Amino acid sequence: MPVWQSIYEELKDKNFEIISAAQDTGGEEAAGRFYDEANVSYTALIDQNHTISSLYNLIHVPSGVWIDESGKIARINIRTFSRPRNGEEESPYVIALRDWIDKGSDSEYAWDTQDVISKIRQRTPDELLAEPTFKLGNYFFANGDEESANIYWERARELNPDAWNYFRQSWYFEADFDEGRRRFGERMRELNNTQQDPLFFSGDEVIINN
Repeated sequence: MPVWQSIYEELKDKNFEIISAAQDTGGEEAAGRFYDEANVSYTALIDQNHTISSLYNLIHVPSGVWIDESGKIARINIRTFSRPRNGEEESPYVIALRDWIDKGSDSEYAWDTQDVISKIRQRTPDELLAEPTFKLGNYFFANGDEESANIYWERARELNPDAWNYFRQSWYFEADFDEGRRRFGERMRELNNTQQDPLFFSGDEVIINN
């Protein structure tokens, strides 16, 4: 969050806006503190039922969508890691984002319509079933039945093992925060997710250039 706030302050005068939508069934209690600690000035939402992830079929954590001023998607379902890694001076994602903000559709990182269509992940029959299964887990959790929530969350993970968001959400409630983070980190190392955007593998914010 602090990194995104810094990036926003740098780029907000270039017709750029961030809408950050935390996908967290725990609501304000679970997700609000991260916004507060970062003192964000961009639009910050909490999506308790993971509606945005469902509508865009986003599977990465964190994940992003680029939308230009005309409402056209320029890139979708990409990992939006903002922090440099492996000795990099700057995250490849942030470098690409700056290029897109400066050049718009002429950016080498912006996809044309056919690219976007081809990159929108189509759900398999199991993945279609996983979505309402996961939402049932959210429903039971919101109504205080954690045992039933965990049953449905586990089933959703089995039906769609590529959906990082399912793992991240359920594990953070099944265990304490540090244990959930450890499990998630292990899962990231174990899986070779064929749907990831390789450019940004090296980070739930919806990014809008308007």
